[in-house]
Order: sequence, then structure tokens, then C-alpha cells
Amino acid sequence: MHNQIVPVILSGGSGTRLWPMSKPEMPKQLLALTSDETMLQLTARRAHSDGFAAPIVVAGQRHADLVEAQLTDAGTPPQALILEPLARNTAPAIALAALAAKPEEVLLVMPSDHVIADLDAFHAAIRAALPMVAKGWLATFGITPDAPETGYGWIQVGDAIAPGVHQVARFVEKPRLERAEAMLAQGGFAWNGGIFLFRADRYLEELGQHAPEMLIAAEKAMKAARHDGKRIVPDEAEFAACPSDSIDYAVMERADRVAVVPVAMGWSDVGSWDALHAISELDGLGNAHRGEVLAIDTQNCLIRTDRVRVAAVGVKDLIVVASGDDILILPRGRSQDVKKLIEAMKR
Repeated sequence: MHNQIVPVILSGGSGTRLWPMSKPEMPKQLLALTSDETMLQLTARRAHSDGFAAPIVVAGQRHADLVEAQLTDAGTPPQALILEPLARNTAPAIALAALAAKPEEVLLVMPSDHVIADLDAFHAAIRAALPMVAKGWLATFGITPDAPETGYGWIQVGDAIAPGVHQVARFVEKPRLERAEAMLAQGGFAWNGGIFLFRADRYLEELGQHAPEMLIAAEKAMKAARHDGKRIVPDEAEFAACPSDSIDYAVMERADRVAVVPVAMGWSDVGSWDALHAISELDGLGNAHRGEVLAIDTQNCLIRTDRVRVAAVGVKDLIVVASGDDILILPRGRSQDVKKLIEAMKR
């Protein structure tokens, strides 16, 4: 790695599927869910070694102090903290970061709330992608699938263009179960993990070609931004004019030279309490618990609490999460239904 890669950490998500611990004022990336460090701190550490510069972090204004404090505590202070005046999805957020970087810099774009267990595999995949990225390709990392997952987009892996690197044949929307089962059985497909590697100027070039109004709004917002030390606050009125879209739709699915590096690296987006149970250390009876928990004759449960004591006797296959004054109880396998609860509470 000749020039240092600039990590771009996207920390704007609200993580409502992990209610009641994850809330708008304290979203999942700012919580310690999988270790003693928060998801954000783990993400920053993942790209904190030789070959990496200090990160550019894109976050919401209400979390500025928390994000800065957590990164400083982890020994990974950002070179810039871009505070979005309002949420506009990933394509504009990445545009803000690319505009803050130097044009020729290589950006490693990472969501702030994912888990990667095998860092060596991750770094090897980055090294494999670099030569093609230097030639102007946009690279994504395809997660080796181990289940017919319907909650992720999929990538069909095309012809090899370099060792370990393939052209993307096509992106597949979040599939129905039968389609996901067929892709898993057929092979040659990967999950779209939402991690990208490209030069800043190449991303902006593609954005200008495929979503010009987005690029113009981001440029105007950054030109009129307020600066306060490392903090950059894009102009709200200019950024409000920016269409809201994901990088997948706005750029990756439309660009010509898009590469995928298939990699098995112990990845999880920890998108639900079930997903957290799946990657947690379990006791001899299949339970994952954290906080003040007393479990007797209890099997295959996830029990977490940050304040009150939780006692469980003779239950199995439950998710029990107590946070502050809120308690969530539901059967394992149904944690996606937390969305329904959030909607009902809004009503």
C-alpha cells in the first residue's frame, strides 16, 4: 500500500431493529454489543494500522460529541468529522467524504455497525482490490454466503480480472426466499456487505454521470459548510436539495468498471437480536447473556440488560432485552418483528 488508504466511516444509521437498546439518541453503532468496545470503535480499529490514514467520519449532528469522544478513547481520532444536517442515505454521505478527501486518495467506505471477525482476510481482500482501484475501478467486497438470506442484496460474481478480483456480473435486489435458495445452491453469488474501495475522484465522476443533481447539491453544501476544528457542517439548505439514495442504486449498479472481491471474513451486519445471538459467545446451554442476568434451567436464549436484574427460569428460545424503562420479549427467530413494534409505538 503506497499511498495511505483513507477509511470513511458512515455513522448516520439509527439501528431501530435493536430497540430497546438502540434508540435515536444512542444508535447501535455507539453501543458495546459484541465486545467491551462499541461498534464504531471496532470499525475504526479495523483500519488503524500501517497503510491507513486517520478516518473521515460522517455522522448526524446530534451524535457529534459521542462519536468524537468514542473515537478519541479508542485512539483513532478522525481527521474530519462531517456532520450531516439531515439524513440523505449513503450515496450523498459518501459524496461529502469524497469531497473532503484529496481527489487521488483511495477511500475505504465502511458502515460503522458491522462485525468482521477475520481481520487478516479483510486486509488481504483490500490488498487484492488495490491494483484495480488504482486503474479506476470501483470495488466492493462480496461476503461468502452461508444461508439463503433475504435481508441483503446479492452480487453475481463475474469473470476474474485480477487475482482474487472479479467483474460484477450484476447486482441482485433483496430476493425472495426461493430465489435466495437458488442462488446459494448455484454458487457464484455473494452477499453485498456494503463495504467499498475506490478513488475519491472516480466516485465523484461516476456520481456526476449517474446522479448529477446529487453531486451538485453535495458540492454546494460543502462549499458553504461551517468549519469548527475537525468538524465540518455542510450547509443545510443546500444539502436539503440533495436526492436521497443509496450508493448501490445511485452509482454501483450503473457504473461500468465495478469489481467484487469475494471474501469469507466472519462478517455480520448485526441487523437483529437473532443475528447478535448467532455471533455471541454462548454458555453450555446455548444462552448469550450480558448485564445482571440470573438464568436457571434456561436454554438458547439471548438475555441482555443495562440496568435492572433479569431472572429467567425454565424458558427456552427467547430474546429478552431490558434497557432503561423498556423491556422487549419475543421468541427467537422473530426479531425482525421489532420493526412492527417501532411502527406501532409511533402510532
